[in-house]
Amino acid sequence: MIMEKRITNYDSSQIKVLKWLEPVRHRPWMYIGSTDTRGLHHMVYEIVDNAVDEALAGHAKSITVGIHQDWYVSVEDDGRWIPVDIHPETGKSALEAVFTILHAGGKFEKWVYKISWGLHWVGASVVNALSDHLIVQVYRDGKIYQQEYERGVPIYDVKVVGETSKRWTFVKFKPDSTIFETIKFSYSVISTRLRQAAYLTPGIVFTLVDERVDKRERFFSQWWIAFWLNRLTDWLRPVSKDFYISGEGNNILIEIAFKYTEATAENIFSFVNNIPTPDGWTHVNGFKSALLRAFNEFAKSRNLIDKKLGSFQLSDILEWLYAIVTVKIPDPQFEWQTKGRLGNAYVKKEVDEMVFEYMKGELEQNEDIAKIIIEKIKLSAKARLAAKLARETVMRKSAISFGVLPWKLTDCSIKKREGTEMFIVEGDSAWGTAKQARDSSFQAILPLRGKILNTEQASLEKIMANNEIKSLIIAIGAGIRDAYDESKLRYDKIILMTDADVDGAHIRTLLLTFFFRYMRPLIENEHLYIAISPLYKITQGKKSAYIYPPVEDLDEEIKNLGFDPTKVEVQRYKGLGEMNADQLWETTMDPTKRRLQKVTIADAAQADKLFRVLMGEEVSLRKNFILTHAKKVKELDI
Repeated sequence: MIMEKRITNYDSSQIKVLKWLEPVRHRPWMYIGSTDTRGLHHMVYEIVDNAVDEALAGHAKSITVGIHQDWYVSVEDDGRWIPVDIHPETGKSALEAVFTILHAGGKFEKWVYKISWGLHWVGASVVNALSDHLIVQVYRDGKIYQQEYERGVPIYDVKVVGETSKRWTFVKFKPDSTIFETIKFSYSVISTRLRQAAYLTPGIVFTLVDERVDKRERFFSQWWIAFWLNRLTDWLRPVSKDFYISGEGNNILIEIAFKYTEATAENIFSFVNNIPTPDGWTHVNGFKSALLRAFNEFAKSRNLIDKKLGSFQLSDILEWLYAIVTVKIPDPQFEWQTKGRLGNAYVKKEVDEMVFEYMKGELEQNEDIAKIIIEKIKLSAKARLAAKLARETVMRKSAISFGVLPWKLTDCSIKKREGTEMFIVEGDSAWGTAKQARDSSFQAILPLRGKILNTEQASLEKIMANNEIKSLIIAIGAGIRDAYDESKLRYDKIILMTDADVDGAHIRTLLLTFFFRYMRPLIENEHLYIAISPLYKITQGKKSAYIYPPVEDLDEEIKNLGFDPTKVEVQRYKGLGEMNADQLWETTMDPTKRRLQKVTIADAAQADKLFRVLMGEEVSLRKNFILTHAKKVKELDI
């Protein structure tokens, strides 16, 4: 069993102190990953994670997140509360220790929590350190205890501010705008995390309230991840039955649901102690290695191996797979602060052994299903070999192995990757303007001619034979799919700079489809951006200004700029080529003035589904999507 001993008296003696808070404000990225929107939302997750710890320990049934009008966000739960008695080492309330001392928390005491989701209460102190203002209230023992902080410093000692019959913990904070690039919270990003949490902790009610738009949503599930898997794949044709594994090993609980579908891409969503681990590692590697071993052994025992193909490789068995892999362990070792990758080595062996034994039995008992899956795996193996041949052909024809870049790439003069950018533009007109506008020391320009291939529907052989796609791959330098190598990436930023019209949006979607399917690490490692170019230039006398999308009411936008809508000259930019070089530099390429939108993947499962719906072969799915969302488009500028 994971837990052999329970703490019955949870008080300040279980709160251990390691060191103070000062480093957090100096190097916030070391604690929350970044200071952009991803780091901003990580602040919310840290407080939510502590509430979920209470749920996992069996002490909480309700967690509510509120997004408020005044840039604040709040998290409240009905868990065991935070201790408020005097801490023996600090002489202060344990509540103050939790919120003002780095690494102070109950989870350093081995048996206080069976399974820990949060960062051992590090989350509370880090959030406090990076907040302009934070208030915490603890409802316990018939009283309401409260303390407030400014940038991590207590405003007053913990005090009683009222009486109550409830048990509750309430934390409300406003991120520090001098640290974060933005302090505007995204409803969709937070709702995605809470929806995941609801599936991973059945029976717990998660509620999200957004005061800004008067929106409220409840997330609750009585079912485990097998039900979630069906929700993720209900729009795909299945190839296999649903497989489900649940078991306990030495210091580990394992739960895995997976199936084979018609989706031609690997989709594995992994969690450790309910924490999303987008980079997977030991638990996911154990799952993958077990599947590979099970399918190879079964195929060999039934003489299903094609001599020309040889044994199956890992990419062959993953291409049609949809899976949710979750493990719970008492002391997870994450390879960085934001918990993206699990490092505990023993987890791989435990997962591998349990999955292999399960899969071996399933394949033997369901031979018909096993043979159907293996036929799909063979298709993947054949495609892999054909793609390898196609890549080798491309390399020979383009002389990429000798370092020859596309002739139409206007490269920058700096040869190191750090600080460099490559703009992808549409057509010769935009190419010419961008070449004149750029700073040639660090900005490169790659033009595309027309709309690139829809890579959602095309075979890899066809993709590798497409001139525009080949130019992209060669110019970026990192390779695709399994051959992607971050160390060979030639530019820090890849920036999509297309026209602000329907055609430009379509080209941008085609490019995003390619990057999502064939260079996903480019997105995950924050190298892909979209340049936001202005829709209008407004001129009145000697004064001028630019208006960027989205634009709902042009007259109102003009008024906000201090112009008279009846006396201004309005210039509409249909394409980048309509700007002169100075205008393009000033509005879209100058790092000190431009607006860039970072491309991120908040919900990989939803992103996968959306690309298949919009760019895939199923016309009915696309038609239904358009009919469902068309009313949201207020004005279409064609």
